[in-house]
This record gives sequence, structure tokens and C-alpha cells, in this order.
Amino acid sequence: MKATNNTVLITGGSAGIGFEIATLLSEKGNDVIITGRNKERLENAAAKLGGVTAILSDVSKEADVNELVENVRTTFPALNLVINNAGNAFVYDLATDTGAFENAYEEMLTNYLSVVRLNELLLPQLKQQRQAAIVNVSSIVAFVPGTLATYSASKAALHSYTQSLRIALAETNVSVFELMPPLVDTTFSAPIGGHTGISPKAVAEEFYAALQSDVFEIHVGNTAQLYKLFLSSPAQALQYMTANRKQLQPKLN
Repeated sequence: MKATNNTVLITGGSAGIGFEIATLLSEKGNDVIITGRNKERLENAAAKLGGVTAILSDVSKEADVNELVENVRTTFPALNLVINNAGNAFVYDLATDTGAFENAYEEMLTNYLSVVRLNELLLPQLKQQRQAAIVNVSSIVAFVPGTLATYSASKAALHSYTQSLRIALAETNVSVFELMPPLVDTTFSAPIGGHTGISPKAVAEEFYAALQSDVFEIHVGNTAQLYKLFLSSPAQALQYMTANRKQLQPKLN
């Protein structure tokens, strides 16, 4: 996939990984559109980036998505790269806390179902381009569940869907990438020890290199090592993640 002269839509582009990817792609000569549901944060991000289009939109709301898609179709007909980065997570204990169903519903809606909806609506436009790609941002926990139990489940669903989408679009002009970061130092991950994770800028740089090289499953940082362990011994991989989860447990209280 070419990495310059694209028209790019990044959901959840106002902070963290999405913001760093928007920064890098903009610097590399791409026309970048970012979305977010927090107006103030989105405006601040757009001001820092400069030259990037910011659209207030919540991927979990059908009306917002329909409006976004129509806006993109008319204003950005050359759209050829969609990066589904928006995410939602709740920190709680399945054994002791209440609200698991409500939390899981919100996570599944944002992290999985909203991706399916947006991709479906934008695919006709992407197929019109000479070269196009969809990037779904999942996580290391798509393979081995971490501290965020139902968040992990939503990312596992996204991983499975991404594989199926890649197969379905194999004979088209639309490539399908999956970006799988480990723990990343962002505000989003602060409650589970995010300060110990890698920088979002490092994630963006690895993503950019993989995009140019057509590496469709992008295992960032120690995701690669844990994935290899998972393939050889799922039980050991789960044991490793469980040990890390116990280390982070005080941060959940």
C-alpha cells in the first residue's frame, strides 16, 4: 500500500495512537481527516496538527456515522484509507463489580460493531479507488485477555472479523490491515499502568513502516513475542498475561 498522497480517515484521531498516526501521515504528504466525540479535545488536536480536517462524530451513534459517511462521500471523494482507531474501555472486576453487561455492550458497540458498520458504509467508495485499505486497530489482548476482560473480548471479535474481511476482499483493490499494539502510554490506558507502555509515536512509526511493506498483521513491540508464545503454548501466554494482570491489580481499586 502506498504511504503518501492518500486521503485518510482516522476515527478517534484526537489523542493517543490516532493522533500520532494522524501526525505522521500528515507529515508524509497525506490528506488527513480525524474524528472524535469530544469537541474540545478534537479542536485542540486539529490546532496542533494544522492542515488536518476535524469532524465531530461518535462512531457508536448511527446518526453520526451516517452524517460522517455522507460528508466524506461529497467532500472527500478520493478517500482511500480508513483507520478504525476509536475505542472504549471500562476498568472493573468481573468477580466483584456490577455493570458487566452494560460495560461489555458499550465496548462491543464501539470497538467492534461500529467498525463493521463504518467499513460496510465506506466500502463502495473505497472500491472506486485505484488502491485502498482498511486498518482495524485491535490489541495484544485479541489473543490473550488482559486486565480489561470484556474489552479484550471485543478486540478478539475485531481480530476475527478483520481476518474474515481480508479474505472477503482478497480479489478487490482494498487491502485489510490489523494494527495490534501492546500496552501504550496514553491517557486511555492510564488506569491499567499505561505509563509503563511504549509511546504512541512508536506505534505510529511501526504502523507506517508496515503499511509501506504490506505487512497486514502488524504486531507492535512485545505483541510479536507474546503472539509467538500464544502460538506455541496458549496456556503459557495466558499465564504470562495473568501474572502481569496481578501486578496491575492495585491500579484497578
